[in-house]
Amino acid sequence: MDTSFRIFVVEDDPTYMRMLRYFLELNPDHEVHVFDTGAACLDKLNLNPHLISLDYSLPDMTGEEVLERIKHYDQNIPVVILSGQQDVETAVKLIRNEGAYDYITKSEDFRARLENDIKQIKQKIDLEEEVDQLRREVVAKYEFSKSVIGASPAMQRVFRLMEKAVRTNITVSIHGETGTGKEVVAKSIHYNSTRRDGSFVAVNMGAIPRDLLESELFGYEKGAFTGAVTRKKGQFELSDKGTLFLDEIGEVGLNLQAKLLRAIQEREIVRVGGEEPIPFDARIIIATHKDLGEEVKAGRFREDLYYRLLGLTIELPPLRDRGNDVFLLANSFLKEFSKQNGLSSLLLTKEAKNKLLGYSFPGNVRELRAVIELAAVMADESEGILADDIQFRSIRKEDAFLTEELTLEEYKRLIIHHFLKKYENDVIKVAEKLDIGKSTIYRMLKEEKEEVEQAG
Repeated sequence: MDTSFRIFVVEDDPTYMRMLRYFLELNPDHEVHVFDTGAACLDKLNLNPHLISLDYSLPDMTGEEVLERIKHYDQNIPVVILSGQQDVETAVKLIRNEGAYDYITKSEDFRARLENDIKQIKQKIDLEEEVDQLRREVVAKYEFSKSVIGASPAMQRVFRLMEKAVRTNITVSIHGETGTGKEVVAKSIHYNSTRRDGSFVAVNMGAIPRDLLESELFGYEKGAFTGAVTRKKGQFELSDKGTLFLDEIGEVGLNLQAKLLRAIQEREIVRVGGEEPIPFDARIIIATHKDLGEEVKAGRFREDLYYRLLGLTIELPPLRDRGNDVFLLANSFLKEFSKQNGLSSLLLTKEAKNKLLGYSFPGNVRELRAVIELAAVMADESEGILADDIQFRSIRKEDAFLTEELTLEEYKRLIIHHFLKKYENDVIKVAEKLDIGKSTIYRMLKEEKEEVEQAG
């Protein structure tokens, strides 16, 4: 532990006080304060003791009265009652009803019992500190500037909306193609909001069989169906005080949509096989790659649920519309992967950047990460990331011309790069095949080179 372990000893018997102080101070990490009255102890609670050893019989008030006032000040302070009488009924009452940590009789083994309590309390404090540290690391990881990377105008609009989202508990709906980073944005909103200390619970609605989705979301009671041998909380309950992220919400069937609507409107759920409504307090963030408006028109999505979920809408642009963001992301992925795998710092060569810029990335940011991680493995550390280290394996790249919504200029670049690759950068031959002037190709290559240089 980083600081001393502060112990209050409240004891009016001088012999026991000296005995307790002696053996407690054998541990140099212990900071022991002794008091012979309850009032004296209560007066120093601002020192925030880690443990209070409290005699049950004091001259000014009973141990129960002191315990009650300690718990009123801070219910998390562990209080161990020491008593000269073995009274099971009193012990049960003090521990179960009044919040005492333990009840120890002043017998031959009281020291061992107290040492064991101290050991357990220290372990609990260490665990809480570890959890707090992990929480701080997660919060830092999902700072906007670290988790969502981009400088393009399209991403600046996303950042502005994210900043608005963290100020309130409004429902957020995130739209975008697969691989654009919808869950990363959802996590960033959660960990930058007032709910950051609560749980972030993510449910991929499209990955769970429809006949299991209701019990996954709402939980179930014991005996609700074959195999329900115990009660289980659902994701709505688990996200209480935090954020519930419903990914691919467009995959939910109409029957469950009605129950989702009621749960979100009433802020309560009923477990499968149960009758009692269970309230929950969670911020709802949904995501989908589908156009929910079109799903409503087609009769596949309830209109009332659509409007209930709409909230603040954030449209994530595909990577092909983010310009030089591809280099910012690539460098970030390179740095992260190299650090995790003990590799030397690698840089993208201009040729590699040109190759990245000429590709449409149908798999978006997720595909870019995979491409960059493979390139880091393939690269020679002394040369950096070369064009040959960049390998595209998208199963959609051959039909990208038909399925991707690109601008005319983007289509032109893709076609020219396709033929340059096919004819080994023979500009004259490509110009002949496409029936365009050589100057058109040279101008495009020059513009791309300038874009790469501007990106650093």
